[in-house]
Amino acid sequence: MQGLRWVQLTDEEIDDFLGRGGTGVISFGTEDDEPPASIPVSYGYNATDRAFYFNLSFPPGSRKDGLVDEPVSYVVHEEADGGWRSVVATGRLTDVSEMPYASDAIQGMWAIEIPIVDVFDRPRREISFQHYLLVPDSLSGRKEVPTDD
Repeated sequence: MQGLRWVQLTDEEIDDFLGRGGTGVISFGTEDDEPPASIPVSYGYNATDRAFYFNLSFPPGSRKDGLVDEPVSYVVHEEADGGWRSVVATGRLTDVSEMPYASDAIQGMWAIEIPIVDVFDRPRREISFQHYLLVPDSLSGRKEVPTDD
């Protein structure tokens, strides 16, 4: 019977796995007695700065608006023929929506590609977005490694 185990991804493997962008799940910290608010969102990744970029919308009634200042974790996961891989980033978001064009954060956005995911109940052009940056306090990855157990 074949067993499974995992090993840490190297920094190069993490950067390769994340590419320039994709989708994952962001979880916002909440009050002690509440579960985290977890939301699937697309991201852009700048490997040079090891930074994530997000375009977040805040529709009426959304919990995100009150939580963007809380600590976050962001998880990207993929299941493929060679097994699963995942990356977890933790830290705090920085709103870069109003930063000057010449700032490092805005310039870093040029190296990314945030996929457009249309999950809204109205046309995307009618939805306002704010741009956020996550420079992780911690960034780690794992991958599945088959064993012969």
